Parts: sequence; C-alpha cells; structure tokens
Amino acid sequence: MAGGRPKKEIDYELAGKLAAIQCTQEEIADILDISRQTLLKDEQFLYIFRTKKEAGKSSLRRMQWKTAEGGNPTMQIWLGKQYLKQSDKQDIEHSGHVGVNIIDSIPEGDNEC
Repeated sequence: MAGGRPKKEIDYELAGKLAAIQCTQEEIADILDISRQTLLKDEQFLYIFRTKKEAGKSSLRRMQWKTAEGGNPTMQIWLGKQYLKQSDKQDIEHSGHVGVNIIDSIPEGDNEC
C-alpha cells in the first residue's frame, strides 16, 4: 500500500481561463486549491499557463485597438503614447522676478527670529 496524499487533479480548463485574464500562478494555485510547487512540476499546466497568458494579452490588445478604431480619443492618445512615443507637451510659464533674494523681500524690522 502506497503512502502519502492522493494526487490532486488539475482543472486545466479553469487554469487556462485564469491565465488568460492574467492571474498569477499563486492566484491560480489558490483557486484550484493546489500548491504552486505542484503546478510548477506539471508540464501541461506550464504550457497552458504560458500560452493562455499570452493569448489573453493579445486579446486585450485587440480590444484596445478596436476601441481606438471606434473613435475613443482616450484610447487613441494612450496607444499613441505607448507605441508612437508621443507625449503631452507642457509649456511652463514663470511669473515673478527672477533672481530675487528672499532676504531682500522681507520688510525692515521683520527679519528678527
């Protein structure tokens, strides 16, 4: 009779869905109620995790492009910043006198500590 715990079954379909929405290995392990070490020893899980995680990123990127193509200016600006290295230009105006010494601006008699 062999000792030890019975082998836990990994729900690969659920693991793949969780990886696609960018869950971490720790989160997936918690949801599946399996240790992360057990998952990391399972070649099928590692393959599913890697491929579904990348597929999820591609899916999100596709949705972002569709949103931008649909005329969403916020998404268009964000994608421009990410992929075209565009940035907001900020003009800064300075008012006041340049080079004024703060001590010179204190009225006489008010400079005692």
